[in-house]
Amino acid sequence: MLKIRLLLVFAITAVVLSVATVMYLRHSGKSVSESDAAKTETQEEESPSQFVKLNDSVLKEYGIQTGIAGTGKIKVDKVIPAEIAFNADKLAHIVPGVPGVVHAVHKNIGESVKAGEVLAVIESRELADAKAAYLGAFEKFTISEINLKREETLWLKKVTAEQDYLNAKKDMADARIGLRSTEQKLHTLGFSEQYLKELPNLPDESFIRYEISSPIDGTIVEKHIVLGEVLKEDSSPFVVADLSAVWCNLNVHQKDLPYIKTGQPVIVSAGKLRSEGTITYISSTVGEETRTALARVEIPNQDRQWHPGLFAAASVVIDDVNVPVCVPKESVIMLDAKDCIFIKTDKGFEPQAVTLGRANDVNVEIISGLNPGQTYVTKGAFMLKSELNKPTQEE
Repeated sequence: MLKIRLLLVFAITAVVLSVATVMYLRHSGKSVSESDAAKTETQEEESPSQFVKLNDSVLKEYGIQTGIAGTGKIKVDKVIPAEIAFNADKLAHIVPGVPGVVHAVHKNIGESVKAGEVLAVIESRELADAKAAYLGAFEKFTISEINLKREETLWLKKVTAEQDYLNAKKDMADARIGLRSTEQKLHTLGFSEQYLKELPNLPDESFIRYEISSPIDGTIVEKHIVLGEVLKEDSSPFVVADLSAVWCNLNVHQKDLPYIKTGQPVIVSAGKLRSEGTITYISSTVGEETRTALARVEIPNQDRQWHPGLFAAASVVIDDVNVPVCVPKESVIMLDAKDCIFIKTDKGFEPQAVTLGRANDVNVEIISGLNPGQTYVTKGAFMLKSELNKPTQEE
């Protein structure tokens, strides 16, 4: 009898526990569902709108501009490190040609000079000897010329022998050779024919004075001369450069050489400086240590902003292709780790994820996400992104 009662108690307890468990599970499930729903509803309320709607005055204030998506050209380029250098075709290393002591220096480094302008004056004993040799040869030639005419006249009159006439003719030929030799030596030092004609009448002190002048218009970029210094004939007291145009030397790595050719357009930039040119020269050898080849671009420098020695970047256009959809690079923004473009719709500007293709510093190809004919934001996309990220957005 006791066993039966215990069994009944256990059975009733099990039933009660089962019913309580079922009721608890039902209540718990309902609470979870309601909580999730409330949470979702809250998130939807807190989620910002995916449209940005601004009136015309605000669009103008923000500088936001739109355009129609369409075809365009993408200039595919390679950026190559470069350095600005003097144009060697417009560079003059000034050499005196005669040794001497520096008597005066008229120009300093950085000054502009004109062709023929005197930069310095030296006093040279060797120059005095050269001028004296010329004057001596000139006098000898003059005397031999007079003597030849006299001997010719006497020989024609049968007064003297023919041999005397021939000797006088030989003496004049030797004098002419000597005169030309001394004359050419002075010409190589820069003295003109007119100067040589005036030389016999010049004062004695001019015989030792030699004026070092510039052969070109330009700027003095190097100076190695001081008062009292003894210059050798092969020294280079001044270097003058015409800076109206400079060279941009490109250091082309061997892997990029197949893409680089003469005649290719190049955009050279350094900070805010920017200039265009074409490749005029590519070296036929590669440096053993650097493994780079030299390519050269000549760029104008009228405003003297390109300083030799300045490091630059050269963007070489290696291809020019037409693409179905081409947009300015500034119209693409990053939103939620995706490349996006703002599309203009009836509700406002909507960010649209896009897939990018080929690009350069200015334009980029859109492979998908933007169709030809769609209106999109070409300028000011960053301002729209800022508006989109605001905590609240007016519809």
